Amino acid sequence: MSDKKETEKGRQAAMVIAGTAIFWILATIIGGELGLSNRVRALFDLLALAGFIWAFWMIFQIWRARQDRQG
Repeated sequence: MSDKKETEKGRQAAMVIAGTAIFWILATIIGGELGLSNRVRALFDLLALAGFIWAFWMIFQIWRARQDRQG
């Protein structure tokens, strides 16, 4: 993987993390204000967890590509 591709993947991972965090915060605030059930709020928590896991996987792939390149 080239440096440019790694930079782009890193940028994408950062956007996923930031977007997931904003989504999670807003879902928590709005869910509390609207009085959503704990079940619905837990669904939002699981969606946020999935987003963070996906970002972690992207970061892991970048790390592995750098390890392979360094030999």
